[in-house]
Amino acid sequence: MTFVYLWKIRSRNIPLALMHMAVDRFLLSRIPGVTFFKSIGTGTGEKFTPSDANPHVWGLIVVTEDVASLEKSFPIRSWRRTSISELKLALSPISSHGKWAGKDPFKVVEKHEGKEIVAITRARIKWRKSLLFWRAVPAVTTSLHSQPGLISAIGIGEAPVGLQGTLSIWEDASALREFAYKGAAHISAISETENQKWYSEELFARFSLVQQEGSI
Repeated sequence: MTFVYLWKIRSRNIPLALMHMAVDRFLLSRIPGVTFFKSIGTGTGEKFTPSDANPHVWGLIVVTEDVASLEKSFPIRSWRRTSISELKLALSPISSHGKWAGKDPFKVVEKHEGKEIVAITRARIKWRKSLLFWRAVPAVTTSLHSQPGLISAIGIGEAPVGLQGTLSIWEDASALREFAYKGAAHISAISETENQKWYSEELFARFSLVQQEGSI
């Protein structure tokens, strides 16, 4: 099972969030049952530059079958003490293509699609291709945020520059497919990705939304 946690914090706690980003990876690696994890910052996902960043919302993506150990772990308990609100998503992988830090983190057990679908995209952008990438992004994000069937979408990343992605929630699988495979802006971006070779690594994964708790 894949879990996504997002926490909203007060301005005075931003230094604590930065500390979490630095040390959580060492603590999460010691939690029983955790096979993959990433600490993430968030943003609007409109340009994928530092100007998009939202310093008040931070999160974790964790893959584990031992939910009890994860929930009682120090990183989760500490984030909850720091935050003023929390959104938790429990996700079951439907499909995953590509790599994240050299790994295939989201193992598909059975291709079962629930009503609502979550998509996670992630890419490592080649530095010399950054300007070309940033110029191409606005058309795609405008198309994404105006797409029928989209419930919500945010930008996510492990760093302010170079390691960017999106997390989006859709009413159903058909709405996501309509955007991914029929949207003109997205089709153009896919073509440009192949031509320009923007990424040194990329991943696209779809999940069934099993449970959602809270909000930010």
